[in-house]
Amino acid sequence: MTVDPHRAAKIFTAGAELRDAAAAMLLLHGRGGSAADILVLGMEIAPPEMALIAPQAAGHTWYPQSFLAPIAQNEPWLSSALQLVESVEQQCEAAGVGSDRIFVCGFSQGACLATEFVARRPRHYAALIAFTGGLIGPPDIDLHHPGSLEGTTVLFSSGDPDPHVPWTRVEASARELRAMGAEVQLQKYPGRPHTILPEELDAARSLLRQVVQ
Repeated sequence: MTVDPHRAAKIFTAGAELRDAAAAMLLLHGRGGSAADILVLGMEIAPPEMALIAPQAAGHTWYPQSFLAPIAQNEPWLSSALQLVESVEQQCEAAGVGSDRIFVCGFSQGACLATEFVARRPRHYAALIAFTGGLIGPPDIDLHHPGSLEGTTVLFSSGDPDPHVPWTRVEASARELRAMGAEVQLQKYPGRPHTILPEELDAARSLLRQVVQ
């Protein structure tokens, strides 16, 4: 078994050059999706002065089991994925784009990974945008994370019911990130299928306009 399955991940980019960018967005695709797919979403919501960066998960999945499975069942894939996201963030910071100008955005499995990354590596991010996602771990896990997300804007946007991400976990994740100091927006779309609605893209664009000045 590979101990670091995402180590050789390809990184796809779009938008502004990182060294010249006003901000950067890390985009994390869902299970079965691709970096190319999530870059298209990024280009729909991001202003042109933003650098878009999307790593490609090995085998098109960040971890093999449900995000509600015991964490050990998703290792070493989960730790490898988190390490990859951290390395991309560090590349942004090395290019002069600090965490307060970094947006972390994902859909479904990618939204869960994005949420878990921000909670485990807390600091002032520009924003977290989680389209159908929440913190990772089984239903009985303690979702508490130490550290501060003060200054970070968070958008949780999901359907209810959703076949993969229970609304109760979205709510619980919102409460935890709010307790960590984030400014959290929570949007529920009753009966929405497992997708991203135009209204959700509009909400993300609005958030970006508010944060990127």
